[in-house]
Amino acid sequence: MTENRKNIRRNSFMQLAIGLAIIVMLNIISSFAFYRLDLTSEKRYTLSASTRKMLKELKDVVYFKVYLEGEFPAGFKRLHNETREMLNQFRAYSDNIQYEFIDPTSGKDKKEHEALYAQLAQSGLNPTELQVKEEAGISKKIIFPGAVVSYMGKEMALDLLLTQVGRPPDEVLNNSVQALEFGLTNVIRKLSVSQKPKIAFIEGHGELTAAYTSSIETALSEYYDIEHVRIDGQLSALTKHTPKGKNLSEYTLKNKYKAIIVAKPDSIFAKNERDKFIIDQFVMRGGKVLWLIDPVSAEMDSLQKTDHTVSLTKDVNLDDMFFNYGVRLNSNLIVDMNSLPIPVVVDQKGNQKLIPWLFFPVLIPTSANPIVRNLNAVKTEFVSSIDTLDTPGIKKTILLSTSRYSRVLNTPVMVSLSFLYQQPDVTQFNQPYQPVAVLLEGEFPSLFLNRLPPEIASAPEVGFVEKSSKTSMIVVADGDIIKNQLQPGPQGPTPLPLGYDKYTGQQFGNKDFILNAMNYLCDDSGLLSVRSRDVKLRTLDAARVDAERLTWQLVNTIIPILLVLIFALVQGFLRKRRYTGSY
Repeated sequence: MTENRKNIRRNSFMQLAIGLAIIVMLNIISSFAFYRLDLTSEKRYTLSASTRKMLKELKDVVYFKVYLEGEFPAGFKRLHNETREMLNQFRAYSDNIQYEFIDPTSGKDKKEHEALYAQLAQSGLNPTELQVKEEAGISKKIIFPGAVVSYMGKEMALDLLLTQVGRPPDEVLNNSVQALEFGLTNVIRKLSVSQKPKIAFIEGHGELTAAYTSSIETALSEYYDIEHVRIDGQLSALTKHTPKGKNLSEYTLKNKYKAIIVAKPDSIFAKNERDKFIIDQFVMRGGKVLWLIDPVSAEMDSLQKTDHTVSLTKDVNLDDMFFNYGVRLNSNLIVDMNSLPIPVVVDQKGNQKLIPWLFFPVLIPTSANPIVRNLNAVKTEFVSSIDTLDTPGIKKTILLSTSRYSRVLNTPVMVSLSFLYQQPDVTQFNQPYQPVAVLLEGEFPSLFLNRLPPEIASAPEVGFVEKSSKTSMIVVADGDIIKNQLQPGPQGPTPLPLGYDKYTGQQFGNKDFILNAMNYLCDDSGLLSVRSRDVKLRTLDAARVDAERLTWQLVNTIIPILLVLIFALVQGFLRKRRYTGSY
């Protein structure tokens, strides 16, 4: 019996020693090798390859001040926890990631709160008003669900809560969680980029002036160096000569810009088509284009002078180019019951009321493409439809479409303010989901193939290319999608943020759409690949929870206790049976 006890004791010590040795070895190995096992179905805890690469290349500390500490409803607590978890994931790949969570309401009086709120708003964070349940009732609380990020002396604000018009709060919070990696990666990239790609706004064909593109240019300047280019038939407007090796007499033509933006031209491209040829060859050399075109002439300015106007087809001499690339912009206007309201005078005193204007569709993105995934609703003005054509080698992806309740009006279209006072007949809005923005990807044929005189096609300064390498472009049948509103001021009109509607006070997703479009067209590092992440929101059935609350409370409290008691009784019985025979 004594010998048996010694053997048992010796075996126990050996097992303990072996276990400790294994733990020590695993810790030593883990200090040299990093590995994480993600068992979630959507791989929510696995960072994308581009994110990991960027984190490993950081040269200094990126510091996050996250203003998500405090007492929040469950949804915001989830956003808090997921943000902390994501930052921990970032820190696992880079020691240069540091953060702190701050409660802006902790231990300060009202004046200090107001001063801090003003400081946070000035830094670029958007406040959110919450209704918090307390013993005395419901109180309102202002929070700033965002972070201020600093890197190498530069600082930038990051909103962690998305703004998405017309979506339920649970969905907005879930989409905000999905967008965490993209948001955090995006702000680090903007702070750390040293050399920006160059893009250009094309001028000379009645495109939008700088006052109406000021907001988006400011946003794009965080990613790109922006120039304005007037082509005027100059072959070198978009290209540059690059010498071949040491022989300076031989050269190749390369694009000066990564992408160009053609924003709402209102006059015909050069009648000799020279400007079209220059843009065509820009595409043939791999250049990217964001086309924002109005196929129909329709402006609200015309309705301010009279209560009606006739909208006709606007010929900018680009139809053959679009047809060759795989799309057709139709000469029509779309009316949609999901539309933006405009202010209308309703009495002789000048009182105004907001009434939906069917010619201003509000587009809610539904595509899984990273350009529009989880994007806020986009506002448009006098938008037309787009048809995709069967062009070999060109992939077409619909990015934006109208709602289920839309209708197409072919030109000529009588646009009258009297539509504001008519109750729309739902049965007439029977042409749903009209495409208005299309992504084209592939190898594009030149519009000028077999159309150029031989002496021009063979000229070295032309360097004619018949077919492009793999490239992409986006075509939108609304030029106003990039146009910001202007606010009258004592020193003249000032631009409002793109997507902000001064009449309703709503912020739409126009700016993010243009930014994402340009990021997609220009991005070689895979930044937008993280937008395709799908973190599923597994919510409980609220009705079933209320009906079965008591049952599940009993199950979750009594059954674990019963299991422990049963296990203890069985273990005691087995021990008694095992050791009783030894005495």
